[in-house]
Amino acid sequence: MNILFLDTVHPELEQMLTGAGFHCAHNTSGTASEIMQQLAGVHGLVIRSRIPINKELLNSAPDLKFIARAGAGLENIDVDHARSRDVAVFSAPEANRDAVGEHATGMLLMLLNHLKRADMEVRQGVWRRAENRGTELRSLTVGIIGCGQMGSAFAEKLQGFGCGIIAYDKYRRELPPGIDAVPLEVLQQRADVISFHVPLTEETHYYFNHAFAQRCKDGVIIINTARGKVVETAALVRALQSGKVGGACLDVLEYEGSSFEKVQTGIQQENWTQLIQFENVILSPHVAGWTHESHFKLSAFLGQKILQYFQAQK
Repeated sequence: MNILFLDTVHPELEQMLTGAGFHCAHNTSGTASEIMQQLAGVHGLVIRSRIPINKELLNSAPDLKFIARAGAGLENIDVDHARSRDVAVFSAPEANRDAVGEHATGMLLMLLNHLKRADMEVRQGVWRRAENRGTELRSLTVGIIGCGQMGSAFAEKLQGFGCGIIAYDKYRRELPPGIDAVPLEVLQQRADVISFHVPLTEETHYYFNHAFAQRCKDGVIIINTARGKVVETAALVRALQSGKVGGACLDVLEYEGSSFEKVQTGIQQENWTQLIQFENVILSPHVAGWTHESHFKLSAFLGQKILQYFQAQK
């Protein structure tokens, strides 16, 4: 089988595939139209986020058997059309769940203990102890929206801190031990911290908006390590200004490019300019799920799934 890599991933995946007799080629810089010209005879695509795998591209690949995304989210793939063509779609949320859980925990601890501000002040010779006194996680209730691989991993990391953990998941009835399932309105009323771990769909686009914020406790902390457009930036800025939201930890931003490589600051510039001025906002460049370890595991898990799938076809 011929496999085309459209993005760079850890070499472990190619090694596993070539070891099993697959032929691997690369086009990690071509445009979508250029790629569509070379898809005849291609049986598998390996992607991250550079190229959207839409209906037009899928129809240009008559021999395609699978798509493997080195990541968790599938919003850049027309999954329904792929499956209507009997094209298998693989992702690897198991591979970076621990990375996301640790990153979310780290951002929350940084915010609760004013570590960003305290570090900058000490470097400038400012020594303010009372003003940088922190808040213990044990005293808080953390609400998790979406309790799949990522949400469950975050809950696992939190359990050692002794905080209350509640969760709302519209599509999952049984939650892991130590997590209390509650309706969304209960989570909004009780949670001191709300963390989003949902895929980006029409249903979750701007899940956090002005109406959502108004149903939450005053001073709630918002965490988003899912997809940027789950949180409406304008609504978040407004809630931060009013004090309705007491802080935010954002690894993903509404204004990211489609391949997550940069922030398009020209879009809604005013909201972006206001957001980055808040001292109680912690930002990182969409790296929560991309540790050194998860970079390898994403390829290893995908390789296992692909090989198992074709072994089962025999």
